[in-house]
Amino acid sequence: MGSDEKRGLQTEDIGFAVLVVLISLAAAYLLAPYFGAVLWGVVAAIMFQPLTAQLAERMDGRRNLAASIVLFGLIALFVVPTILLGISIVNEATVLYQKITSGQIDFGRIVQQVQGALPSSVRRLVSEYGLNDFEEIRRQFGSSITSGLQTVAGRVLSVGQGALSFVAALGVMLYLSYFLLRDGDRYGEMVRTSLPLHADTRDSLIQNFLLVVRATMRGTVVVAVVQGLLGGILFSALGIEGAVIWGVLMGFFSLLPAVGTGIIWVPVAIYLFAAGNMMHAGIVVFCGVFIIGMVDNVLRPILVGRDTRLPDFVVLIATLSGLELFGLNGFIIGPVIAALFIAVWNQHRDRRKAKTEVAEGSPVPVQTEAGAAKAAEEAVAHPS
Repeated sequence: MGSDEKRGLQTEDIGFAVLVVLISLAAAYLLAPYFGAVLWGVVAAIMFQPLTAQLAERMDGRRNLAASIVLFGLIALFVVPTILLGISIVNEATVLYQKITSGQIDFGRIVQQVQGALPSSVRRLVSEYGLNDFEEIRRQFGSSITSGLQTVAGRVLSVGQGALSFVAALGVMLYLSYFLLRDGDRYGEMVRTSLPLHADTRDSLIQNFLLVVRATMRGTVVVAVVQGLLGGILFSALGIEGAVIWGVLMGFFSLLPAVGTGIIWVPVAIYLFAAGNMMHAGIVVFCGVFIIGMVDNVLRPILVGRDTRLPDFVVLIATLSGLELFGLNGFIIGPVIAALFIAVWNQHRDRRKAKTEVAEGSPVPVQTEAGAAKAAEEAVAHPS
């Protein structure tokens, strides 16, 4: 009789576990249309909930007011500038597209100027590989740029046509951000205690998740914004067409460790040099190397800390794969998945090591749940 009850209890437990998985998958499917909005709402809460808690403490515990102040600050600092930037990109993309189609911007002539400025030995090498067919270059390169601008305009137009969906997604993000800013610590504790993991493993993975999200936002987004802003200002000051678009592209490519902003400013400097504008070419090279390029070396270690950084090759692969799979959201999702992958396998290695030490008779320290929680808190307070 006891064995039957035990078997029935096990069957019920398995059934409940299956139910939990199915309901969780159904909830994820339900949230899929607003996945990006939910993601950015969670990211905003992770980044600014500690600030909200400090502000509420100084306001005698008025968490509603504190969350409202932080939320309005986020709208003013991030949401509004992003919308204005999108409008500027559309305007510049339209102007560039019109100049390319009308022939005012001739890529064949640009390539010919660059080739004319090359040494004779390099020109012979270019000729041997058949790269002196300027009409073909103009057609291929111009077609690529034109299709790219059409894609940008088409995406923005689709956003405009789906304005209701965009407004709904923005509303979901801000609404979720408000409640997570106000009650994020309570919801976080609910999630933490609900995870079916050992205390030390659970707390370690949660801290890895939080550290990577904060490191990605501080050390990647801030650096990208600063580098893109400096690049856009530089190109605008030099009178280069499409300064806003080039600045945005520099910010985007700064997300990729092995590529960086040089993929934009180096060709521009080469063109200015070939066109005989030595001063502007020198300014672009100087600013690209010693100002824009140094931002990454100076800001990233300060904002992130060397101990929390993933290897550059992991960041590159995870970011590219994340962007390919999840779009713009992927530059957060990719590194987070990579970091959790490394953390899980580190936990697996530590557990195997501990079992080996137990089998060999070595004393293994036992960590209680309270001790694990304290260690996790210290890891957040002193990540480096």
